[in-house]
Amino acid sequence: MQAGLAEFELYSTSSTSAEQAAVWDCQTCGACCSYSADWPRFSMETDEALDLIPAELTSADGRGMRCEGSRCSALSGKVGTSAACTIYAVRPDVCHACNPGDDECITARASFGLDIRAMF
Repeated sequence: MQAGLAEFELYSTSSTSAEQAAVWDCQTCGACCSYSADWPRFSMETDEALDLIPAELTSADGRGMRCEGSRCSALSGKVGTSAACTIYAVRPDVCHACNPGDDECITARASFGLDIRAMF
């Protein structure tokens, strides 16, 4: 089991309030953008929305973001320290759906050994 995933299992059944979610700033994390090469897949985006994403940042099959290993190519900075999406304004729907403190966030943070207890 990856470091921190046992802790995730303990906390994943807890409810997440907006106040708890405010504890973490995505720009000091970036774990969700580095968690899985399979995760940043396009889903409900319109063709117009996809056209706004630079071609060099999309995967070869055009079905998601290009990743280097499991890290999205649009992420700059260092996970857990300082991170930012270079295409934040036009990021895919899957990125909009991930919110600080939700199950995806906690899973990604746990996989990097980042603190997940601060939420609870």
